Amino acid sequence: MKEVCVRAFAPATVANVGLGFDFMGFAVEGAGDRVEMRLSRNEKTTIRLEGKYGHMVPGDPSGNTAGVACMALLTAIGSEQTGLDIRLEKNLPLGSGMGSSASSSAAALIALNRLLDDPFTVEELIPFAMEGERTACGTAHADNVAPSLMGGFVIIRGYDPLDIIKLRCPDDLFCALIHPHVELKTSDSRRVLRKDVPLADVTRQCANVASFITGLFRGDFDLIGRSMHDILAEPKRQQLIPGYELAREAAISSGAISCSISGSGPSLFALCKGKDSAVRAASSMQNALHQAGIGSDMHVTSVNAPGARIEHSCQ
Repeated sequence: MKEVCVRAFAPATVANVGLGFDFMGFAVEGAGDRVEMRLSRNEKTTIRLEGKYGHMVPGDPSGNTAGVACMALLTAIGSEQTGLDIRLEKNLPLGSGMGSSASSSAAALIALNRLLDDPFTVEELIPFAMEGERTACGTAHADNVAPSLMGGFVIIRGYDPLDIIKLRCPDDLFCALIHPHVELKTSDSRRVLRKDVPLADVTRQCANVASFITGLFRGDFDLIGRSMHDILAEPKRQQLIPGYELAREAAISSGAISCSISGSGPSLFALCKGKDSAVRAASSMQNALHQAGIGSDMHVTSVNAPGARIEHSCQ
């Protein structure tokens, strides 16, 4: 029986994961956006904005990532005239480095797919979510939308054709994620990156990525920690994040195995062995930022967190 109204949730994400600029990411448990959706009777799509950050995103479906992603799906099945009533509960801050735009798109697509009796697999929804990313930042990338939809840790091997690889990480690999109360536009983070990269740096980065992924497969936390050294993006982007060095030093001193920038920043994440270690790292990072006069939010999550899902039917 076809659902008439559904409520869906999609998680925040950590993209890049330090080393994997634009091709690695994982889902964050607990934090994310929600969408309540029903098919419209008047063939017009409307978006009602709620949540802490609802006032910060466009209400026009053509400029909202959730609306754009849904319109891309409807166009693909020849149902452009289908209208939707969308209630978006926007819980993730914009410009946070936590995949805010991707979370909205993913939640909306999971809801719409269910309303249409699931014509697409979760992986097949990724290209539609990428259109939402194109609206948000000008680039149709998948390192946020893929883990938000699929959950867990993913690698985007290629885009033509789209090739997504999902990795199983060690069960006791956890993440301490800190969002400083400052906004950093993705466009600004991209602007500071080097346009030309020496071959020696590319070689070192490739070696780090290879050994990092090997560490994930082996459950070798020492190898994960010593491999997660980003040469390409972090040295430039850290200059844009107030309190970066303080928070990073606090994470490592508390026992984290590594620490880097989540997405384009300003959020920071630390990988840890075990949940207790991640809680200590998150608290230490938050305290360091507080001493520097910077407020923050903290999240502790497994790196194997679930992806977008239907929560329940609604009236």
